[in-house]
Amino acid sequence: MLESLIAFAVLLLLIALKLPIAFAMGLVGFFGFGLAIGWNPAFSMIATVTYETGLSYGLSVIPLFVLMGNFVSRAGLSDDLYRTSHAFLGHRRGGLAMATIVACGGFSAVCGSSLATAATMSKVAMPPMRKYGYADTLATGAIAAGGTLGILIPPSVILVIYGIMTQSDIGKLFIAGIVPGVLGVILYMIAVKVSVILNPNAGPPAEKSSWKTKFDSLKNIWGVVCLFILVIGGIYGGVFTPTEAAGIGAFGAFLFALLRRKLNWPTLYDILIDTIRTTSMLFMVLIGALIFSNYVNIAGLPDELSDWVSQLDMAPVFVILAIVLIYVALGCVLESLSMILLTVPVFYPLVLTLDFGSAMDPELVLIWFGIVVVVITEISLITPPIGLNVFVLKGVLKDVSLGTIFRGVTPFWIADILRLLLLLFIPTLTLWLPSAMG
Repeated sequence: MLESLIAFAVLLLLIALKLPIAFAMGLVGFFGFGLAIGWNPAFSMIATVTYETGLSYGLSVIPLFVLMGNFVSRAGLSDDLYRTSHAFLGHRRGGLAMATIVACGGFSAVCGSSLATAATMSKVAMPPMRKYGYADTLATGAIAAGGTLGILIPPSVILVIYGIMTQSDIGKLFIAGIVPGVLGVILYMIAVKVSVILNPNAGPPAEKSSWKTKFDSLKNIWGVVCLFILVIGGIYGGVFTPTEAAGIGAFGAFLFALLRRKLNWPTLYDILIDTIRTTSMLFMVLIGALIFSNYVNIAGLPDELSDWVSQLDMAPVFVILAIVLIYVALGCVLESLSMILLTVPVFYPLVLTLDFGSAMDPELVLIWFGIVVVVITEISLITPPIGLNVFVLKGVLKDVSLGTIFRGVTPFWIADILRLLLLLFIPTLTLWLPSAMG
């Protein structure tokens, strides 16, 4: 275990020195593997991991869903989602903040990125909220918190990476994220309601829209709603695999953008280049994580942790709570993707050794644990000192201080803690949909 702890310390040092995490994990994994097994096996391991990852059919879901999100983003869906949510909720006190959260949830369903959701919705939702006199704390808090839904509501790139690392069913992970994602939207809206009860001036109501305006606003989002139902419904019903669903989604998003006259040759070029850059970054990070994971496994850290936990004779729920506390602590100093890539190879073998009874087989345990990990990661995106969504928002809204945004997200991460506890102690909330999949 000492060798593994030294490797983690070196890795954290390299990350602190601003070395990209993909290269940091790859270097530590390579040198650790070389010192433990031999340099020829270490070079062979790097070649094998790189080759197999690059040619993995399962991983083709990543560029396809990234492409789908880019097409829909360029088609102006964020504006239409917010306009529709505004029409139905804006007349309530705090309604524009609630509309922002609902729009973030809808945009997450086709985007898959928390940072992109927060950055996009800040440009769409902040001007109307300022127009009606919303407090910056409530306005920015709603945008930052709503943006976190991007990594949970399917399709989620983080869930794909988790599924690859743990060899879990990606389709079931996607379906398992739906109820926790909807629960997050509901709890965030309750957080807004509590905020405006405590301070009514924080979220004044806007004018009430007519029913004609409400129904007219729905016309602009029906296409993408049908696309989401087709993709996720097809996975749920067993009609096609996640990779096939990603291909259908990307093509459908292309048609959606084309029919809305949002595509031209320069725009298409930008979309493809952005997709290539994002995909390359994700593949590099995943390759580095797999190399590091190989070293951690041959060093025996997961087995040693399992033996140590079995000697303590702790109930499974207390082991999971201890892991959650570790994630909360790591979330204060690491960004979300780094945290998942560093810890999942260590923790998921340990979780598989826990006895949750006959109600949860190993496959369902991994799916439930994956959703729990992603929800914890969501919390880290809006908590100090490394709340990436907060810093993204600060980059877009330069006239709002970091302190204001962090105060604004406080009710929302409290809501996230409540959601996390519900998912921990009522696993059925996560597992009842994937258990019934076709």
